[in-house]
Amino acid sequence: MTETGGAVALNTEVYSFTCVCVCVCVCVCVSEGGARGRWKALKAETRSGMEETESLLRSLQDRVQHVQQRRDRVAALLQLLHIKRQHQDQLAVSLLKAQKALQSCDRQLEQLRAESEAALHQLVSWRRLRDLLQEHATATQEVMQIQLISVDQSELLLEIRPRLPSQPSANELRPPRLAVSWRHDDRFTLQVGEELAGQVEGCGSGRRDVLSAALLDVLQSYTGQAALLAEIHSLRASFAIDWRPAQRLLLYLKSAALVCHLQVEHGYPASGSVRLSSVLRDGRTVDTEGLKPRKAELSLTDWLVFLCSCPLI
Repeated sequence: MTETGGAVALNTEVYSFTCVCVCVCVCVCVSEGGARGRWKALKAETRSGMEETESLLRSLQDRVQHVQQRRDRVAALLQLLHIKRQHQDQLAVSLLKAQKALQSCDRQLEQLRAESEAALHQLVSWRRLRDLLQEHATATQEVMQIQLISVDQSELLLEIRPRLPSQPSANELRPPRLAVSWRHDDRFTLQVGEELAGQVEGCGSGRRDVLSAALLDVLQSYTGQAALLAEIHSLRASFAIDWRPAQRLLLYLKSAALVCHLQVEHGYPASGSVRLSSVLRDGRTVDTEGLKPRKAELSLTDWLVFLCSCPLI
């Protein structure tokens, strides 16, 4: 009994131990199965969290990139605004300069208008003076035998045409010319042409009211010498002569080596006379004691005919 009971007890203990082991194993297995499930759940949760985190990171990166793009656009707009502000400042400076230039132009325009008005008044005055001078010149031409050639604002060009019925050859002479210039102080300057050089006063000046007297003096001086000039003009066709009015000297070239000098006194031919002053041959003085014309008083024409036919020279 005892052995059987012991065996039974031993078997019972073994069975109990086996049951305990089985239970422990079952518990361990059950515990391992729960942990694995929780680990899988945690792993799935972690993976989901990582995916969500990655999604959030991508979204955050997109937002950062979007913000960066907006920042770049704002920076570009600020730079453009700065450039426009600088350009606006330059435009303001240019506008100020343009306003100053416009004001200067306005002042110059006012000055030019004033000068234009003054010039217009002066032009009207000159036109009145021109008309008055033209009337004066026309009247002078009729009375004093002076013809008006041209007229402008400051000068008259006149031509002397004296009537010399007793000296028809004088009409063949080239009419001498006079220039009358006007100054701003209403004074004139009278200047003779080359035809009258050395024969009348070269130029004169005075107030406008003495112009007629000055022209009359020139006309009378020229008329008094018209006979002499007409005679010299006719002699040029037959003799090689050169008239020097300043010295009142007539040079007769009888040949290339022989030159005769004839001195013409003032008033000739009415009151003055002509005399032989010298004869030069090759630049040397020739003795003229043997030259005795038949007449005591000879005209220019008589002297030239005598010298041309004289065998002594």
